[in-house]
Amino acid sequence: MKKVLTLGLALMTSVAALSSSLAQAAPKIGLLMADLRIERWQRDQNLFEKKAKELGAEVYVQSANGSEQTQIGQIENMISRGVDVLVIVPQNGEVLGNALAEAKREGIKILAYDRLIKNADIDLYVSFDNVRVGEMQSEALIKRVPKGNYFLIGGSPTDNNAKMFRQGQMNVLQPAIDRGDIVIVGDQWAKDWMPEEAMKIMENGLTANDNHIDAVVASNDGTAGGAVRALGSQGLVGKVAISGQDADLAAARRIIKGEQTMTVYKPISKLASASAELAVKLANDEPIKTEQVLNNGFTDVPAYLLDPIAVDKSNIDETVIADGYHTHDSVYQ
Repeated sequence: MKKVLTLGLALMTSVAALSSSLAQAAPKIGLLMADLRIERWQRDQNLFEKKAKELGAEVYVQSANGSEQTQIGQIENMISRGVDVLVIVPQNGEVLGNALAEAKREGIKILAYDRLIKNADIDLYVSFDNVRVGEMQSEALIKRVPKGNYFLIGGSPTDNNAKMFRQGQMNVLQPAIDRGDIVIVGDQWAKDWMPEEAMKIMENGLTANDNHIDAVVASNDGTAGGAVRALGSQGLVGKVAISGQDADLAAARRIIKGEQTMTVYKPISKLASASAELAVKLANDEPIKTEQVLNNGFTDVPAYLLDPIAVDKSNIDETVIADGYHTHDSVYQ
């Protein structure tokens, strides 16, 4: 009897030790968002957290609220917490190299989420094909306005994605420019993607061109919204073709009303879920296969890129609404 009792206690101790070991083995992920004041990123956070927790990971979330210095401090905070993986939407992808070098020295893996981090040792980049996003924007506008005056409103100059969107936009526009069909009458970048900045840029652009602008290549829905407000003050809403990106609710409503030509829908649920799965794999040192590699100025970074979808009034029901990204009633009011 004594032997049985001793064996039972030993087994219980082993099970308890195993349970403790498994609990300790839960991957710790630091999710650093550029700015959770923006609708888009709130969705990403919620979807990422949900999937990561389903996979047994612990997730710590912080938002830089538009400050690159705050984000650098948050990286240091996550290092002190002992996270296994940092998943980062960079506020400024050009300035994180030193902080991330410290993270790498501590054995922390780095996943750049949606925006590429430049000049730093990172393990993985997960995003959409952002060059293709820019191409879709220009393709939609050229289809509607094959000839005329075009005004370009880029995103934040510190966001590498904004540069990739511009690359895609120009891939499509340049042949028409060379033919003389399209004239670029303005080209500016909106600090921090702020709609207010885009509105000022558009107001100045309209004044400089005596309102003779036929199309606006706005790089996201926020800047498109700012441009639409400026166009409205001149009675030009619906008369000027304008692109966007992110399928924000306000943009979806503008598209239905004919105020915005198109947006680019990036199924965020796929991006967040894939990133959570890959972050857990990084934490567990599991192999990850990707089909593409992008050089970030420091190293060749394995890239996992998803396909974006061009959306206009003709297919918004089958895409944004069918996916449940927005409800029919919220879009059509």
